[in-house]
Amino acid sequence: MSAIRILWVDDEIDSLQSQIVFLETKGYEVLTKTNGSDAIDFLQDNIVDIVLLDETMPGLTGLQTLQKIKETNNNLPVVLITKNEAENIMDEAIGSQISDYLIKPVNPNQVWLSLKKLIDNKRLVSEKTTSAYLQEFNNLLFAIEDAPDHQGWMEVYKKLVFWELEMQKSESQEMKEVFAKQKQEANLAFFKYISKNYAQWMSPSCSDAPVMSHELIKRKVLPHVEPGVPLFFILIDNLRYDQWKSIMPIFSENFRILEEDSFYSILPTATQYSRNAIFSGMLPVEIQKKYPEYWKNDDDEGGKNSHEEFLFQEQLKKSGKSGIRSSYTKITNNQDGQKLVENIHNMLEYDVNIIVYNFVDMLSHARTEMEVLKELAGDESSYRSLTASWFEHSPLHQALKKLSDRKIQIVLATDHGSTRVKTPSKVVGDRQTTTNLRYKHGRNLDYEAKDVLAFRDPKQAGLPVPTVNSSYIFAKGDIYLCYPNNYHHFVNYYKNTFQHGGISMEEMIIPVVRMTVK
Repeated sequence: MSAIRILWVDDEIDSLQSQIVFLETKGYEVLTKTNGSDAIDFLQDNIVDIVLLDETMPGLTGLQTLQKIKETNNNLPVVLITKNEAENIMDEAIGSQISDYLIKPVNPNQVWLSLKKLIDNKRLVSEKTTSAYLQEFNNLLFAIEDAPDHQGWMEVYKKLVFWELEMQKSESQEMKEVFAKQKQEANLAFFKYISKNYAQWMSPSCSDAPVMSHELIKRKVLPHVEPGVPLFFILIDNLRYDQWKSIMPIFSENFRILEEDSFYSILPTATQYSRNAIFSGMLPVEIQKKYPEYWKNDDDEGGKNSHEEFLFQEQLKKSGKSGIRSSYTKITNNQDGQKLVENIHNMLEYDVNIIVYNFVDMLSHARTEMEVLKELAGDESSYRSLTASWFEHSPLHQALKKLSDRKIQIVLATDHGSTRVKTPSKVVGDRQTTTNLRYKHGRNLDYEAKDVLAFRDPKQAGLPVPTVNSSYIFAKGDIYLCYPNNYHHFVNYYKNTFQHGGISMEEMIIPVVRMTVK
């Protein structure tokens, strides 16, 4: 491994020889220049790993030199060394993306520690992350094996998400594989838990069910409505808990998080079912019974989430909250988003404003169809990164920033998550069998019993009966359901894509977050 190359730029470089010798004894190669112009010329033709830059020099100042360095090599770490502790100097230096700064006079150890922090930081963080996860591995293992209840599973999943995000700092591929295996085992245990308890949760007499889709507004939104404080209920379709964690820092710039919680999506973990349940406050079987003209089964033509505003108004009446003034906005394209930015202040006159944003769901489906997106979102890490980049530049973010100086509340939630599918499983059905990859309903379904949770009576799962003798099946873990026809084509086409509708922590345990302005 070659020595780390340092360029030290100082008009009094001769007085720093003892420090240069000290760094050389530590294995660094130190190159020197006495002014900013020579340093910039040198960097055009030579590669260095880090620059030590004096702030006060004749000719180009340190800050001017810094700006020119960043114009040509924005990623090159620069440590500013200054006699001047004035706040405006520090603000300008930090704004110009210095990596560190030292106050003169500096001793050799100060310089060495700064270099070590910057150059070795990634390796040290990686080693610490790996070590910390190894210490936590058994705790997670015991938590998973300890048969947690629904609250316990939410805690397990949050810990797994924490370590999944931490693992991005690790350079150990072996440790990442260990974590992926532990998460897979957790999802298998979670599937067993849901299989054992889900039908009981759907019973009206159940007293210990978690907050689920059909109770979200009643339990997590309406209790926070205050006179004179507009509440924005923002539902970002298909937002996993780890994706929320990736956009949370962007929200935190303007909003204070009061409560970060999670709830359970109903099955199927798909928009048509979960979102209609959220806005109606009812299970799908109840929606179909009370509003048969508004419920459409998977194979029916027409929009399947076209009556959310009506269903929400009906839920308000049922809850005795019909006096609440509300607005409803659905965003399905960029033009809708720009209208939201323009009209956001008009919503302040309402008690509750519902904003449904469909971007993440569109991204998930588009990812299956477009090779470019398969490259951009090839795994969970890149999927999170793409989500964060979208939100930062989205009309939704622009609109909310316009409200950051107003007294408002935000409840952010989603309808379901998604999971990356890896393991195919064959299903045989008649022509009326649905095409979904993570769940199916139809008559005379033939499937691998170990791969799914089956409900021969859909009403046990709170679901309508599409046709006589229809049953539902929900895929476990990372399984996706494929027909025998063109089996190998579909197996290869859909492998490693993000899908939803089945049973996994990523699909079912989803965020609900309450915020206010700072």
